[in-house]
Amino acid sequence: MYFEILFLGLIFLGILSYSKIVNVNKFITDNIKYFEKLKEEDYDFLVRAKYGEGVDPDVLFAKRIRNGIIIVLVAFFFFLTNLSYVKIIACFALGFAMFKMEFSNLKKYYKANLHKIDSLLPHYLKGLEILIQHYTVPVAIGKSVSTAPPIFRDGLITMINEINAGDSSINPYMEFAQTYPVRDSMRMMRLLYRLSLGRQERKQEQLLTFSKTISNLQQKARDTRYKERLEKMESKTMSMLVATGLGLMVFLIIAVLMMM
Repeated sequence: MYFEILFLGLIFLGILSYSKIVNVNKFITDNIKYFEKLKEEDYDFLVRAKYGEGVDPDVLFAKRIRNGIIIVLVAFFFFLTNLSYVKIIACFALGFAMFKMEFSNLKKYYKANLHKIDSLLPHYLKGLEILIQHYTVPVAIGKSVSTAPPIFRDGLITMINEINAGDSSINPYMEFAQTYPVRDSMRMMRLLYRLSLGRQERKQEQLLTFSKTISNLQQKARDTRYKERLEKMESKTMSMLVATGLGLMVFLIIAVLMMM
């Protein structure tokens, strides 16, 4: 009985959606300012980290909302014959779980590729250092956009536009660091801002400090990556030894039993 009601409910929902009587996408678009309160702070960054600049985080977020609403409606039809407050709450809980599922997958991807993603900013700043030797910091950033990692390009364009518009404070740099919360991003943006304020006669001294800091961060990333690889190799070696030992033990037991 439950499945028949669920099947009929899905058909009914499909008819309403096809005839535009119920338009989930329009409902989401009209109320997006309310739904955006559910968006995680680092969601846009995680989307760009996994899919690059070719994917719009807002479009994916709207799909998350739509999938969550559909799950709520499907669960509602499933419990329709015996509805209660507990089951209504369960419907919304299932919808919210579906909504959070994609974000959890993005988090898993980020953790699995943590050091690769975190190393992008120091690598970019190392290249920027060469341009800063010949230009001011804002001009160097503008010239570096085309060769910057794709994940940072929109943020760099926004930052340089704010600086060129007359914002000489640290805010554009901090906004970039908040948009791309990779390891030590705040620290690196503060260093870049201080370098932009330095006098011309002290530029080489500050640039040397900047270069050493970036090199240290790159070395730290390499050391961490090497340590993780070593631990993974040790874990695989241990697993192989345990499996070999157990196999040999089983073989010896079978051989003894056959001799008896």
